Amino acid sequence: MTATAHISPTNRFGVPDHTLFVCKTCASVWQDGKRLGESGGEQLLQQLQHLAQDWDLRDQFPIQEVECMSACNRSCVVAFAAKGKLTYLFGDLAVDGSASAILECASQYYAKANGLLPWSERPEALKKGILAKIPPLSQ
Repeated sequence: MTATAHISPTNRFGVPDHTLFVCKTCASVWQDGKRLGESGGEQLLQQLQHLAQDWDLRDQFPIQEVECMSACNRSCVVAFAAKGKLTYLFGDLAVDGSASAILECASQYYAKANGLLPWSERPEALKKGILAKIPPLSQ
């Protein structure tokens, strides 16, 4: 028998309990201190936003763009974070072909009371490239 925990979509301050962070400067091309064109992170963000239109958790697990997550040598980078759960930081994600795997893994993360994502259960694109698994803040 599997227990299902009730997870409210926002806390009493209106802040979402779950967030998918996406670095939008990942895989950028720079010249003279300025970014040229669209970065890989922006492309990944757009793909995630497009797929999330039909995602059943789109209202409970918002996608938030981040200017930089300081993992530039491991781009593209995303993170799953939630109140009372482990936080995961994933890198080395392909610009093309990883968006659906990210949303699939985010769905798995949402369903776990503690956020634990065993390696064997993660989609292939997120089995490698884990940069951090951060313990939750004490409640």
